[in-house]
Amino acid sequence: MDYYAIKHFHMGCAAMSGSLFLLRGYWMWSNPARLQQRWVRTAPHVIDTALLASAMTMVVLSHQYPFVQGWLTAKVLALLLYIVLGTIALKRGKTRAVRATAFAAAVTTFLYIGSVAFTKQVWPF
Repeated sequence: MDYYAIKHFHMGCAAMSGSLFLLRGYWMWSNPARLQQRWVRTAPHVIDTALLASAMTMVVLSHQYPFVQGWLTAKVLALLLYIVLGTIALKRGKTRAVRATAFAAAVTTFLYIGSVAFTKQVWPF
């Protein structure tokens, strides 16, 4: 397998995942019924599965592992935070204020993950 092909596939999946999250956040405020469409409920799982599979493939091919490489550890921990925040933002938040705060925090966390991936530094700023 070509590492760079997997890397570009991974980056494309990350872009699709982030874009769809932003779209779902917009629909949550403007037209919540759109969130019930079958493809809207299914696509994130397909995209995120491909994203995770490509990440695991890159880990194996590069021999760079989370909990060994600090920047990969930061990405994994930030990913877990992003998942929790995204769930609160789109499903579990009890009030609009809680959902909006969780959404903003999730977007910030997503940007942090991308920055860490680009710089390979835990503190990319």
